Amino acid sequence: MKLFYVPGACSLADHIALREVGLPFQLVRVLGGRGDKRTDDGREFRAINPKSMVPTLELDDGAVLTENLALLVWIAEQGGALMPARGLARARVLEALAFMITEVHGNFKPLFFADAGAAEKDRARAHLARHFAALADQLGDCEFLVGDALTIADPYLFVMGRWSVLHAVAVPEAITRFVTRLNARPSVASALAAEGLSA
Repeated sequence: MKLFYVPGACSLADHIALREVGLPFQLVRVLGGRGDKRTDDGREFRAINPKSMVPTLELDDGAVLTENLALLVWIAEQGGALMPARGLARARVLEALAFMITEVHGNFKPLFFADAGAAEKDRARAHLARHFAALADQLGDCEFLVGDALTIADPYLFVMGRWSVLHAVAVPEAITRFVTRLNARPSVASALAAEGLSA
């Protein structure tokens, strides 16, 4: 299968998850801006994913899966790890992931674009600070966000934590410690190296 990615984008969470569970995959980088995007293997990205966004997973049978929540759950189920099988523990992982995808990731958007005004960026940072505080409360002194083992929520929080540094968002110390801990995991270190990123 192929994971279409942009270095350091939210697709990094899927990249880490794939390495963590040991599924075989090929990385395909997506090049270009908001308009014309091509892949580094020469294809028009919109022909693969009409939404023209990463992450995108192309399965061996040609089926294409999009949207981070769907990809991360699929990776966990195929790999037999990173996700409780049922019950409240599973719901808690999905709850944390949904919050990060909608509220945390969503509030970063004004910080991605130079044409966003200062007031809009300040509002975004204020919302993000509150959201990261809630995640820090959930994390507490624990190693992982939900339960005693790494789940698909953790690579996503790792990516959001990295973004907080890049976009000058104040986060609690618990989030900083979490990102530092995950940097040391082999799956994270190898994913960062493969994308040309530093820890």
